[in-house]
Amino acid sequence: MKSIVIIPAYNEEKSIEKTVEDIRENAPEFDYVIVNDCSRDNTLKVCTEKGMHVLNLPINLGIGGAVQTGYLYAYKNGYDFAVQFDGDGQHDAKFLHEMRDYMVEHKLNMLIGSRFIEKEGFQSSGIRRFGIRYFSALIKFLTKAKITDPTSGMRMVNREIIGIYADSYPKDYPEPESVVAILNMGKTVGEYPVVMRERTEGVSSISPLRSVYYMVKVTLAILVEMLRK
Repeated sequence: MKSIVIIPAYNEEKSIEKTVEDIRENAPEFDYVIVNDCSRDNTLKVCTEKGMHVLNLPINLGIGGAVQTGYLYAYKNGYDFAVQFDGDGQHDAKFLHEMRDYMVEHKLNMLIGSRFIEKEGFQSSGIRRFGIRYFSALIKFLTKAKITDPTSGMRMVNREIIGIYADSYPKDYPEPESVVAILNMGKTVGEYPVVMRERTEGVSSISPLRSVYYMVKVTLAILVEMLRK
């Protein structure tokens, strides 16, 4: 099972090395690729000096474009599984083996690493948790699927979904919409309990002031996605 970790990175100079070390130590049979989304700091310099595998985007595409670039790379290079993995150190590579085994055993197209099944580790801020509960309820209402952590950036997909995402992937705040798109196609989506860490370096792209915009935009995007069925 040829597997790759896709790491979208924007201004992660202080955490990207630790993220890669975590993968190398705890999931050594997983390849990885960092997609540097035109960072303004020294992310690219750190990657090149440390000999990391990195794709450098010439312009900033945003999280959706960076992740899609990773899926396109995975598809063209024949990977069977791809997992999105944040570059800020919040995700733990020790769960990657377990997630892949669980996907194979349960014949899933996508498996989301959820922090809310066993409720261990960092549970996000109060505002974020409200938004997560909102999107969980919306997805449940529209698709009948129970997804406890629809905004999780730790999600693994099989070869079929790699191809779908390489061709089309939401550009802005893509996590909930991308899950709905797969559910809308009749694909199987599951969740697996993981422990996430609190960000120690860098700044999240979603500030409190942007939270309302985020919720409205993603809600509209999900509703439009449902009309494609």
